[in-house]
Amino acid sequence: MVLVKILGGIDLGSAIVLLMITFGFGVPSLYLIFFSLLLFVKSLFVFSKDLLSLLDFFASMTLLFEIFFAVPIFLVWSFSFLLLAKGIVSFL
Repeated sequence: MVLVKILGGIDLGSAIVLLMITFGFGVPSLYLIFFSLLLFVKSLFVFSKDLLSLLDFFASMTLLFEIFFAVPIFLVWSFSFLLLAKGIVSFL
């Protein structure tokens, strides 16, 4: 039960970073790399046939690409809301 809350906290933190990008806050690259690595490690649960882990993988890649490129804003919005929903549900 505690593991679910920790993983949900990772989702919420990543969603907050993505929302900060959306609203134009200057997010340090270290935060982007940190949450991208956390989401990537979390996405390794895809081997246990958890399809929502694919969402974590693509959100992780979006965070990494955001360091070097301007990612389309609809991707950032969609991943931020999906991660926010996953994080909130894990705390219920």
